[in-house]
Amino acid sequence: MYVITVEFHIRPAMAAAFREAMLENAAASLRFEPGCNQFDVCFDPQDPAHCFLYELYDDEGAFKDHLASDHFKAFDGRVAPMIEQKNVTVWERA
Repeated sequence: MYVITVEFHIRPAMAAAFREAMLENAAASLRFEPGCNQFDVCFDPQDPAHCFLYELYDDEGAFKDHLASDHFKAFDGRVAPMIEQKNVTVWERA
Protein backbone atom coordinates (compact mmCIF):
# COMPACT_ATOMS: atom_id res chain seq x y z
CA MET A 1 0.00 0.00 0.00
CA TYR A 2 1.08 3.54 -0.78
CA VAL A 3 0.82 5.92 2.16
CA ILE A 4 0.87 9.70 2.12
CA THR A 5 1.05 11.85 5.22
CA VAL A 6 0.62 15.59 5.01
CA GLU A 7 1.08 18.15 7.75
CA PHE A 8 -0.40 21.62 7.26
CA HIS A 9 0.03 24.81 9.20
CA ILE A 10 -2.81 27.12 8.22
CA ARG A 11 -3.17 30.86 8.61
CA PRO A 12 -5.15 31.01 11.89
CA ALA A 13 -7.86 33.31 10.53
CA MET A 14 -8.54 30.76 7.78
CA ALA A 15 -8.61 27.59 9.90
CA ALA A 16 -12.40 27.12 9.79
CA ALA A 17 -12.59 27.58 6.00
CA PHE A 18 -9.66 25.21 5.52
CA ARG A 19 -11.28 22.58 7.73
CA GLU A 20 -14.50 22.71 5.68
CA ALA A 21 -12.62 22.45 2.37
CA MET A 22 -10.41 19.62 3.64
CA LEU A 23 -13.33 17.54 4.88
CA GLU A 24 -15.09 17.98 1.51
CA ASN A 25 -11.93 16.93 -0.32
CA ALA A 26 -11.47 13.84 1.85
CA ALA A 27 -15.08 12.76 1.33
CA ALA A 28 -14.81 13.25 -2.45
CA SER A 29 -11.55 11.29 -2.55
CA LEU A 30 -13.13 8.33 -0.80
CA ARG A 31 -16.33 8.53 -2.85
CA PHE A 32 -14.89 9.02 -6.35
CA GLU A 33 -11.43 7.43 -6.31
CA PRO A 34 -11.45 3.62 -6.33
CA GLY A 35 -7.73 3.52 -5.44
CA CYS A 36 -8.17 5.68 -2.32
CA ASN A 37 -8.75 3.35 0.62
CA GLN A 38 -8.42 5.70 3.57
CA PHE A 39 -8.29 9.46 4.03
CA ASP A 40 -8.04 10.47 7.68
CA VAL A 41 -8.18 14.16 8.53
CA CYS A 42 -6.87 15.10 11.99
CA PHE A 43 -6.76 18.49 13.68
CA ASP A 44 -4.74 19.41 16.74
CA PRO A 45 -7.27 20.01 19.55
CA GLN A 46 -5.03 22.76 20.96
CA ASP A 47 -4.39 24.40 17.58
CA PRO A 48 -7.15 24.24 14.94
CA ALA A 49 -4.72 25.69 12.38
CA HIS A 50 -2.59 22.51 12.53
CA CYS A 51 -3.84 19.63 10.35
CA PHE A 52 -2.47 16.14 9.72
CA LEU A 53 -3.59 13.74 6.96
CA TYR A 54 -3.12 10.00 6.63
CA GLU A 55 -4.01 8.77 3.14
CA LEU A 56 -3.84 5.16 1.95
CA TYR A 57 -3.81 4.31 -1.77
CA ASP A 58 -3.53 1.08 -3.74
CA ASP A 59 -0.30 2.26 -5.34
CA GLU A 60 1.53 5.32 -6.63
CA GLY A 61 -0.69 5.42 -9.73
CA ALA A 62 -3.79 5.76 -7.56
CA PHE A 63 -2.18 8.69 -5.76
CA LYS A 64 -1.31 10.32 -9.08
CA ASP A 65 -4.96 9.85 -10.11
CA HIS A 66 -5.92 11.66 -6.90
CA LEU A 67 -3.66 14.60 -7.74
CA ALA A 68 -5.14 14.77 -11.26
CA SER A 69 -8.78 14.64 -10.10
CA ASP A 70 -11.01 17.65 -10.65
CA HIS A 71 -12.06 17.74 -7.00
CA PHE A 72 -8.44 17.79 -5.79
CA LYS A 73 -7.45 20.52 -8.26
CA ALA A 74 -10.40 22.66 -7.12
CA PHE A 75 -9.53 22.03 -3.45
CA ASP A 76 -5.84 22.80 -4.00
CA GLY A 77 -6.62 26.12 -5.68
CA ARG A 78 -9.11 27.03 -2.98
CA VAL A 79 -6.81 26.39 -0.02
CA ALA A 80 -3.43 27.49 -1.44
CA PRO A 81 -3.72 31.03 0.01
CA MET A 82 -4.68 29.58 3.41
CA ILE A 83 -1.52 27.51 3.88
CA GLU A 84 1.53 28.76 5.75
CA GLN A 85 3.43 25.47 5.53
CA LYS A 86 2.82 22.04 3.98
CA ASN A 87 4.97 18.92 4.38
CA VAL A 88 4.20 15.80 2.32
CA THR A 89 5.83 12.45 3.09
CA VAL A 90 5.52 9.20 1.14
CA TRP A 91 5.55 5.85 2.96
CA GLU A 92 5.19 2.21 2.06
CA ARG A 93 2.97 0.19 4.36
CA ALA A 94 4.48 -3.15 5.28
